[in-house]
Amino acid sequence: MSHTADVSTDLTGTDATGTGPTGADPTGAGVRDRDELRAGATTAGPSAPAGNTAYTVEFAGVGRTFAAEPVLRDVTLTVAPGEVLAILGTSGCGKSTLLRIAAGLDAPSTGTVRIDGSAVDGIDARCAVGFQEPRLLPWRTVSANVALGLPRGTRRDAGAARVAQLLELVGLSAFAGHRPREISGGMAQRASLARALARNPGVLLLDEPFGALDALTRLKMQDLLLDVHAAAPTTVLLVTHDVDEALQLADRVILLGREDGRAGATIRQEVVVPGRRPRDRGSAELAELRGRLLAGLGIERHGQPRGLPSTSTVPHFPY
Repeated sequence: MSHTADVSTDLTGTDATGTGPTGADPTGAGVRDRDELRAGATTAGPSAPAGNTAYTVEFAGVGRTFAAEPVLRDVTLTVAPGEVLAILGTSGCGKSTLLRIAAGLDAPSTGTVRIDGSAVDGIDARCAVGFQEPRLLPWRTVSANVALGLPRGTRRDAGAARVAQLLELVGLSAFAGHRPREISGGMAQRASLARALARNPGVLLLDEPFGALDALTRLKMQDLLLDVHAAAPTTVLLVTHDVDEALQLADRVILLGREDGRAGATIRQEVVVPGRRPRDRGSAELAELRGRLLAGLGIERHGQPRGLPSTSTVPHFPY
């Protein structure tokens, strides 16, 4: 789901209204509003950034309780502008809940979240959210789905140019006029990413965006995300179960989990990932970090990486 707004006119002219099913109002505005709801697009709170502005995200003592059961406890964290932060943890530890709180889709039971110094209070237009499933509207073309992400009031010509730019960025220019059923799952996920980027979000929140893809497509999407971030830097919070994905994409990785028998997950481990992106997936240095993170997730490491002793800190090259 992208927290997005839209233009008041369609960019594709694919049907009588240019926006959706038969019977839509002639202006297209009502249909677009309904389409936003179906796609999970909403706007509220502070305005979306006008350009590629990356924002600081601050969690201060954030906790969340459901039905008297603590899920998150005392999460305190600052994400720097333009940083890519990966959030790891076992299922049910509150990773997605933390992301929803950052987006303003949920409210913390304790603590506060601030974006660019101002508190998150309700759905925040400075954020865009991408989920595991693309959530493309089947009656819209690829370009029209991406257009749902444009900020409200965007001029038709500016919107068309922005959509074309994003489709080129994610490699879908040749499929702009296709419907979701006519493209692959990987293409659909690329379109979803383009839609999230259409509003120039200061913070991009990704909840296992590649989890439903096959292994090869997933690797390609990871590389695409790096290319997109390099072209339009923004602050990224990425929830994933994949340790290798976290180490490949992130500047920093946090591991959520319970400690000392206390209820509610908090930050148990924090790892700064060395080296510039794109990183060598076969790096021995990353292999050591991978082992430590897997151990934090309760996965036993069988043996040691070849030529690299088990240490509490990662040695610098050369060994």
